[in-house]
Amino acid sequence: MRLTTFTFITLDGVAQAPGAPDEDRSGGFDKGGWLVPHFDDDVAAFVDETFRRGDAYLLGRRTFDLFESFWPHADAEEDPVVAGGLNRNPKHVVSRTRTTSDWAGTTFHSDLRAAVEELKAAPGDEVQVHGSPSLVNQLAALDVVDEYRIAIFPVVLGSGIRVFPEGQVPRSLELVSARTSGSGVVLASYRSTGEPTFGSIPPTE
Repeated sequence: MRLTTFTFITLDGVAQAPGAPDEDRSGGFDKGGWLVPHFDDDVAAFVDETFRRGDAYLLGRRTFDLFESFWPHADAEEDPVVAGGLNRNPKHVVSRTRTTSDWAGTTFHSDLRAAVEELKAAPGDEVQVHGSPSLVNQLAALDVVDEYRIAIFPVVLGSGIRVFPEGQVPRSLELVSARTSGSGVVLASYRSTGEPTFGSIPPTE
């Protein structure tokens, strides 16, 4: 399977607690719920398009805890794409602290590299990483992400957990597709093309 990521981020790269104030207050973060004013039908369609491609999910422990508290109880008939997918497809969780869950189809992994090798060798279309900014950062450093899907929201927060923090391994990306929602959210997909190249802009005359 291809390994893809799907992330909501602010213009300054913050991915922490996009959906609600109490979603993730770690580090004293008090700006949760920043995507809500901009989440329109175009963004919802982008989410559904992504979930329709998923055959399995790879999640960080914190994101899994959040998903586990809600999605097993969601009505898959009312939301067959997201709720149906998350409850039907296998979920793989990277964690050194958790080993069990009552959510059917969940497997825990302590070795990220081994888990990725196993999942990418498995049959299917995509294994998807949703949210999980710290995990996305680790996967980017391993250079194993086939495609990044990013919804960039028109807000700057100045603090919070970022997907690509200081010290991230440099990567060059190629734009696969991009469009803008009615509320101004940029819906983009990128693939990695290896190490970036550098140069100088010629001086103007």
